[in-house]
Amino acid sequence: MTPESHAVGFAGPVDEELRDQVASHLARHEDGVLPIVQAGHPVLRRTAVPYTGQLGDLFPELVEAMRRTMHAAPGVGLAAPQIGLGIAVAVIQDQGVSDPEDADLRERHPLPFRVLVNPAYEAVGDDRRAFYEGCLSVSGWQAVVARPRTVRLTGQDEHGRPVDDVLTGWPARIVQHETDHLQGGLYLDRAELRSLASNDSMMRFWGQTPDPSGA
Repeated sequence: MTPESHAVGFAGPVDEELRDQVASHLARHEDGVLPIVQAGHPVLRRTAVPYTGQLGDLFPELVEAMRRTMHAAPGVGLAAPQIGLGIAVAVIQDQGVSDPEDADLRERHPLPFRVLVNPAYEAVGDDRRAFYEGCLSVSGWQAVVARPRTVRLTGQDEHGRPVDDVLTGWPARIVQHETDHLQGGLYLDRAELRSLASNDSMMRFWGQTPDPSGA
């Protein structure tokens, strides 16, 4: 992405104070891998402000740092509040899973890298699926979350172009998880808390099956 394409898509003014703060944050982490804040940090419970161009030509650098941070964690999604920045931007990418049976049951197939700006979603149909879910900001824990199987995603991409997609299966789950972050939500708000398990326990007792009904 170039600054020119950015300027066309996001017409809002640059917030110089915010831009300087983000630039300083990025400069402190030259490898582009940023610290991920954990549950209890107030930024995770605030509604993120819409992104309208506040960062100007620094925006592509932030997106790249978020991509690197997501990969290093590793994770399949990262929202800006998770790096302490309360603007409505998230990145997602999933390599999928190698077990074909598992992949088909979860509907978890490779999802290319994409940037979500000011995303929103709504359920398509009444079908819901429940699986174990984790979060980079609730490190070490997972719980079962029932979510709509299919959603309509709206918003913008990193160039400011409109997004209007229908997603099913694991991509829909990822989009819901990251968009919830931008509304001040954590997956635990939607979870079956009796299923809460450490990563080690989840792998020991439930890792051999994608069916979490017994939990």
